[in-house]
Order: sequence, then C-alpha cells, then structure tokens
Amino acid sequence: MFKIPSLDKLVHELSRLPGVGPRSAQRLTHYLLKNPEFSRELRSSLQMVEDNIKLCETCYNYTDNNDGLCFICKNPHRNHELMCVVEQPEDILQIESSGAYQGLYHVLHGAISPLEGMTPDKLKIAPLMERLNHGSFQEIIMAVDSDLEGDTTVLYLHQQLESLKIRVTRLAQGIPMGSDIDYIDDRTLHRALSHRTEV
Repeated sequence: MFKIPSLDKLVHELSRLPGVGPRSAQRLTHYLLKNPEFSRELRSSLQMVEDNIKLCETCYNYTDNNDGLCFICKNPHRNHELMCVVEQPEDILQIESSGAYQGLYHVLHGAISPLEGMTPDKLKIAPLMERLNHGSFQEIIMAVDSDLEGDTTVLYLHQQLESLKIRVTRLAQGIPMGSDIDYIDDRTLHRALSHRTEV
C-alpha cells in the first residue's frame, strides 16, 4: 500500500491525544492540510506553550507569569486559610467554574498508585507539607478523584496531616464513586464543595 511517511507520522502523533483514534487523527490531518493558516496558528500556539508555560512555584498550577506565580496565588483576595488539594491543574479550572470556592490550591500532579509506579515521593506532597507547616491554613479540602488511587492518596495525606491539627475535608455529595473530577458538571461540583465532610 502506498504510504506518505510525513503524513503517517502526523496521524500517529495525533492519535496519541486523549479521545482521538486513528480515524479521527486522519480527519484532523487532512483538515490541517486543507487549512494551512490554521496549521500555522496551531504550530505557533504550541510553540508559545512550550516556551512560556511553567509550573507555579507555590501551588504547581500552570502559569506564564514571569514572576513564577499563577493568577490564583497572586490574588490577594483569595482566602489564605483554605487550601484545595487537586490531582491535576485542569481540576482547578473545573472547581473555579463552579464559583463555590475562593481559597488557594495545591496540585499533586497525580495520585498514589504503586502498581503504576506512582509513589508519594513522585507527587508534589513534600512541597504541600512545607506550605502547610509555614502557612496559616485552617482547612484542607481533598478534591481528588473518587477511585482507588484517590482514596489511597487521601488516606496517606490524612496520616501526614494528623500532627498539624488542621481540619481535613473531602468532596462528598454529588461525586459518584469511580468518577473523574474533570467530568463533573458545575452544579454537582458546587453541591459537593458546599457539603464536604470530614475525612
């Protein structure tokens, strides 16, 4: 069968994206070929992300600010006694869109999963403990996925936090077991934050 290596390479790379199969990757490839202006803009945007996006020095959210802090950590109007711990930066966008939370965040960049080699030392847990030891936090909200990895992460963090005498809560109502937080609608997430329970 006749092959064009450069096109095959692009199809292969696009098919590695979440939710994009081989057929969708082929359609996207042909769309890019037919729309060179869009292709150039996409390439420019990807380059800008690669050049400018970094992790916030405080909470490990994404940022492109030169001072190394994200827009939430820089906001003096946020509640500095309340911290929400999430697995990934995209979870912050979900929680912010609910409008129910005005505190700070900390991104773990994963959840504990020994079978996949994701141990506590590979997450941003040490910086979390440092923030808690030097901050004035009164409550920590565990906004992690309701699955085995999320439960394991909450249990581990709860044990680490016991000596700090900080209230620890977890998202409760409205989050079905086994679901990912990035698929929860705004109303359900608002209810879950408003009715969080003690761990």
